[in-house]
Amino acid sequence: MSLEEFELRMMDLEQRLGPIADRPVDITKPGWDLRLMQSPHPLDKADVRLEAETLLQELISFYRVGVEDEREALRKLFEEYRAFGWAASLPFGPTTEEHFRQHLLLFAIKDQERDSRDALLSLQHLCRQAKAAGVLIEPILREVAELSSNSTRSAMGSTRDMLLRMC
Repeated sequence: MSLEEFELRMMDLEQRLGPIADRPVDITKPGWDLRLMQSPHPLDKADVRLEAETLLQELISFYRVGVEDEREALRKLFEEYRAFGWAASLPFGPTTEEHFRQHLLLFAIKDQERDSRDALLSLQHLCRQAKAAGVLIEPILREVAELSSNSTRSAMGSTRDMLLRMC
């Protein structure tokens, strides 16, 4: 599969997920957070779960074996197609070595998204879950760090820096 083919599929999903990602949430109404948590996952609401999860697995595999230029291009696609990137999630927890690796690869692809603080909290949560499941996280963190961006995104540094600090 080529980057162009991936982009076409992401573009299609972006169009279907965009209205959901862009819908306003009135945080002044009591219970807004509960209603948000109880609402269907965006992939289900758009009826694209199977298509999105299949594409996400292909993108993660591509990223894992790709050269740096391809990985950078994929990170840019996730930045451009932000509704897809926002909704894209794995259907399993980081409770095995391979599942933890896939979560970290997705973290690397998303490259801190729009908020490095949220990214760091997400990474810490993934590491806690994996450790609780008995996964030896340090080698996987180092492995994925080598495939991650080294561009400084904020005062917290690059995605590579974030991953290596978790070791």
